[in-house]
Amino acid sequence: MESEKQDIPTYNLAIAIEFLGTNYRGWQRQKEVTGVQEVLEKAISTVANETVEVIAAGRTDAGVHAGNMIAHFVTCAYRPTHNWLRGINSLLPDDIALRWVQPMQTDFHARFGAIARRYRYITLNQAARPAILNHQVTHIHEPLDVAAMQLVAADVAGTHDFSSYRAAACQSNQPIRTVSHAKLFTHGAFIVFDIQADGFLHHMVRNLMGTLHAVGRHELQPSDFLTILAKKDRTIAPPTASGDGLYFINAYYPEHYQQLLPVSPLTPLWLNLPE
Repeated sequence: MESEKQDIPTYNLAIAIEFLGTNYRGWQRQKEVTGVQEVLEKAISTVANETVEVIAAGRTDAGVHAGNMIAHFVTCAYRPTHNWLRGINSLLPDDIALRWVQPMQTDFHARFGAIARRYRYITLNQAARPAILNHQVTHIHEPLDVAAMQLVAADVAGTHDFSSYRAAACQSNQPIRTVSHAKLFTHGAFIVFDIQADGFLHHMVRNLMGTLHAVGRHELQPSDFLTILAKKDRTIAPPTASGDGLYFINAYYPEHYQQLLPVSPLTPLWLNLPE
């Protein structure tokens, strides 16, 4: 029987997941609360008719969204790609959906193979609070100084020790990360912080956004960011920004994998931003 099991072929499938994180306690499967991973694994396991584990490129916090979370799962079940997509999506709740399914080489790993990850944080800066976009953006009613915030964003790029911007519960064994770009720009009443790095510490983007908001309110000067960074002390940085405005928008892989993955428009789609 053991040799028969070994003869059964397995399939490694990459997927892109879109979800609103408002009703979930983050990506990761947990015992007492519901994570996106648990809901997705139940749907995929039903279609595969076997227990399946889904491994994602990153882990999101409670309330955080994703537009193109790359993940993979290994299964002994063969299904045509369109059957995987339609079958899984038919079993998922309205706030989680697959964007695509792509067969990959057996050595593709969504988490350990990723060379970069990218997030966008959306702040709606207007007097009136939103209704339709409630929990999909962070609303700040007082005018923010965007030019001052852009000075800070420019200083975020590069290789730094981000100890001042990691959560106390962060499990990473070292706090140094290389940020390849950190752009802050306006799009109508929206302020968009677009950041890409080789990896992120727990709460790193939300903690950085807390400082950006403080600078935008003139509670801090732009130069204070580098001072806080150099101190390597989380307690001297401003509070963590809400998870409402944060989106995981993509993960990137070495070229021999990347060329196989479908290209999807970057989210959130309702912003209609240039790529």
